[in-house]
Order: sequence, then structure tokens, then C-alpha cells
Amino acid sequence: MTAASPASLRRGWCPSTLRPMETGDGWLVRLHPPQACLTPPQLIAITALAERFGNGLIEITARANLQLRGISAAAHPELVAALLRERLVDEVAGEGPQRLVLTSPLLDERPGFPGLDFGDCVDAAALARELAAAGRELAGLPPKCAIVVDGGGAMALDGVAADLRLVGVAPGLVSLGLPHGLWYGPLAPDSALTAALALLRGFAAMRPDRPELRRLRDCTPANLAAMIATPRCAAPAPRPAPARAGLFTAADGRCAAMVALPFGRCGAGVLRRLGEAAAAGGAKTLRLTPWRGLSCLDLERAAALRFLAQAEELGLIVADGDPRLGVQACAGRPACARAQSDSMADAAVLAERLAPLLAAGLSLHVSGCIKGCAHPGPADLTLVGAEGGYDLVVGGAPRDEALARLDLAAILARLQPGQDLYSRLARPSGRMP
Repeated sequence: MTAASPASLRRGWCPSTLRPMETGDGWLVRLHPPQACLTPPQLIAITALAERFGNGLIEITARANLQLRGISAAAHPELVAALLRERLVDEVAGEGPQRLVLTSPLLDERPGFPGLDFGDCVDAAALARELAAAGRELAGLPPKCAIVVDGGGAMALDGVAADLRLVGVAPGLVSLGLPHGLWYGPLAPDSALTAALALLRGFAAMRPDRPELRRLRDCTPANLAAMIATPRCAAPAPRPAPARAGLFTAADGRCAAMVALPFGRCGAGVLRRLGEAAAAGGAKTLRLTPWRGLSCLDLERAAALRFLAQAEELGLIVADGDPRLGVQACAGRPACARAQSDSMADAAVLAERLAPLLAAGLSLHVSGCIKGCAHPGPADLTLVGAEGGYDLVVGGAPRDEALARLDLAAILARLQPGQDLYSRLARPSGRMP
């Protein structure tokens, strides 16, 4: 495999290590660490490469990938060689899914490295490994195809976006969740794997003649039902939303410490010191999370608490009540050439103003342009950069109809307690103003 040439770059695809995307601050190179796992020394090595070949900014995506920013065209081949040499990425030829399967950030999917036991009904790590390996052999799946494998325990992944879900619903039984609220099963894990692969094959086979089918949700319920020979079933019972940061203690007393990057970005120096803290605590595995952070696995309680304290000193999110966890923001201007606003800086201001509502569950998306890269779906409040201000979308996605176009100062004024926009956001879900 060879790195992409500048002529092969185009906007709109999913960037990868071999196929970077040109942005306002240089090339964006996306890394897909195998099973979303890194050792502390590997994380430290990546931070050194980010500083050597880029501008030192690193992002973690909602698909548990790493992004290095500001890579120059001249430096890209040497960066790729270093990453592949150190086995720091998992690349395949073509434009297939780059992180097909997402699992609990408390699991270690590598064979021989069991994760912590938080009440899962099935071995989600083993099922995820088999599904990812088999899925790589399927041609025709779109790059953004995503499957969640949820063991059914305390770390519920209902809020993680996916085309297909495999959820443990009872000891040794898995139900399959499809778009349009369709559920099938329950099945033994091996039968669930077979059914999932049959569905993916059917979907891939339809796409050459149906280019509009970019995600499974683009299929009709009838199309989906025809691709799965399994009885319908009720949706699994709802579980409480999981904590996205903090201390996690398993049944056997082992601990994990989970942190998140504010708005998914930080400097390489911060992650280097975090990797050093993990190594000092005896950690062997760091797992990228779908909440744009890292989970430090298999620690003694004292070591986990020290890790969280050091992460807090570095300015990272260490508690699930942190209002910044309710905010999605893209890189914005000047990092992105398409952006109409400095969305990340504005997100920090808005997070502080809306802290009470965010702590109560409000979702806020600040997007530099209509593409909505950080969060293409709906949010309670979506702000879309436009002509120096923002289009306001309440309860919708970036491309939905805007309520108004305002500059940041006007938005902040209307988000004061007692003002119209604040009251509108506080009332529907019973959030306290």
C-alpha cells in the first residue's frame, strides 16, 4: 500500500491514514488503532509523531479513531511509514468501513486480554472480534457503516450511533437491532453473527444499483426484513445511560478510569503526559471511547484515582456531570477551510453559559458549516456557522430549517435565564433553569 498523492484527495470522503483529507490547517490523517486499543508507549509514540510531522493537535472521534492535524504533504509518506512500522494503525485497501465494530470502552478486545466484568450477558469482545474480521472480507460496505456490539451489561451503548446493533439480552442470547425500530432474535452469539453478516452481504449487494443507499437506514423496512431470516422480537428493556467519564469498579474490584477530551481535541503534550500517567499506574491498555476520550483499563483503585487526578490537572474531563460532555463541536475556523465560524472556541463559551442545562441533559452541537461533521444527527440546540454568525436549529440537525440567524453575542443574550431561547430549551424535557 502506498500513501495518497495530493491529486487523489477530495473532500467528502472519510479520511484515513493512507488517504488524508486536506483542511484549513494542512492534511488531516485519521488513525484506526486495532480494536481501538493502544498501549501507553504507543500513545506516547503517536504524540511524538503528531508534533514531528503536524501541528501537534490531536482529536478523538465518536468512532473511536485518532486524528492528527496539520500534516504537510511532504511529511505524509514518512508519517505513514512510521505508523505502519510501529503497528499503530489498522489499514485495509479500498474505502471500506474504517471502524466497523464499536464496543464498550471497558472491554479489551485483544485475545488474552479480558476486559472488566460489568454484568454483560455475552462475550461481547469475542463477538466483536469475529464480526470485525468477517466484515473486512465483505466488499461494498460504505466507509461510515457502524455496528455496535453491546454485551447487555452496565455500559449501555444505546446512545452510540450505529447502523446495526447486537445486544446481549439474556445469558448467551443476542438480539439484533436494525433501523426503523426493527428487532430480531434472540439468538445464540454464533447465530447472531451469521444473521448480521447475511444482512451486511445483502446490503452491500444492493448498493451498486442503488447509489443512494449510503447507510442501512436508507433501506426500507421491507428491504431490511428481506435480508434477515430471523423472527422479529421486542426491543431490549431500556437501561440507564452509562457514565462517560470517571471511576468504574468491576465485580472483582479491578478498576478503569475514563476521561474525555474537551470537544474531542487537545495538544499532543497533554496526551503524552496522560500516557505517562497510565504507564506509571501500571496500565497495559488504553481504549479509545465513543465519547471522544480514553479509558485506562485494569488498574488498582488507588492508581485509577491518581490517573483521574492527573487528567483533571491537564484540563481533561473526568466526571460524567461535566457540562462539556453535552457539547459536540467541529474543528471550525481556521482549522477547516469550509468553516464559517470558530466553532470550538465558541463551544467553550456556550458550554459555560449553558452549564445548568447541559448538566441536566441538554445536547448542544456547534458546527462551523452545514456539513455537521462532529454530529450529523439532531441535537436539542444546533448552531450552524453562516456568514459570521450562526443559524439556530432547535431540536434538529444542521441541515434542518433554522429558527433565526444571529451572531454569538445575540445568542448568548437569548440564552440568559428567563430569556426566550433559554426557556424554550429548559421546558420540553423538564430541565431546571
